Amino acid sequence: MKVIDILGTPLAATNYAEFTRFCHELIERGGTWAVDLTNTQVATMRRHEPEFRKISSQVDFFLPDGMPLIWCLNWRGANLRDRVYGPKFMRHCVVGSPAPYKHYLLGGSPDCLARLRERLSAQQPALQIAGSHHGYYFRAENEEAIVQEINRLSPDFIWVGLGTPKQQEWIYRNKSRIHRGVIFAVGFAFDVNAGSKPDAPEWMQRAGLTWLFRVLSEPKRLAIRYLRYNSLFLFYLVKDAFFGRRAELPRGG
Repeated sequence: MKVIDILGTPLAATNYAEFTRFCHELIERGGTWAVDLTNTQVATMRRHEPEFRKISSQVDFFLPDGMPLIWCLNWRGANLRDRVYGPKFMRHCVVGSPAPYKHYLLGGSPDCLARLRERLSAQQPALQIAGSHHGYYFRAENEEAIVQEINRLSPDFIWVGLGTPKQQEWIYRNKSRIHRGVIFAVGFAFDVNAGSKPDAPEWMQRAGLTWLFRVLSEPKRLAIRYLRYNSLFLFYLVKDAFFGRRAELPRGG
């Protein structure tokens, strides 16, 4: 896969099918791997906030989840036809990874998890969900028990839907303690695939307006966040365009 730097984040120029196959190869290779479905907020936070860059340093692969990132990648010669959108990638990977592959779900409310399991199993009857845990009450003692359960069940794919930055923080704290598997930070994918929250219409997604749909759906929670990070994203793009490539950031981010 070709990797292209956007605002300091090495984004993989890939697609749903290619990266699903690659994840199967990672399982065969062994070890523990982390994948972030990266939108413009995550890319901007990694550029703007040193602490978040450190927290996300355990991620091995960053996938372009947002259409603005695809436009940037294509401007750099990637020739991609679509983004790798978290909810859609989760569905694609789950459907393409039936038993003997095993999955673990971490995040969402208990009701969201139950509906997610039901819907994913309907799409892939041979799906093997080894275990799950909701995303609430993350005290230290809960986290230790969750890691122990994951290691006992030994899933191939660990889907983490805690939202940014909680899911990146969880991976940062626990990746080294998990014996094997591919860990995905997918956030909103849990709610969308469970039917708990609506997704943007296809035309809005193609136009790069998923963020606007989400703001209109949850204005009190999301309006300030998107205004801040969308503005910073554009600022850094313009800054880099006019002043050239910035100094290389330390490796590990």
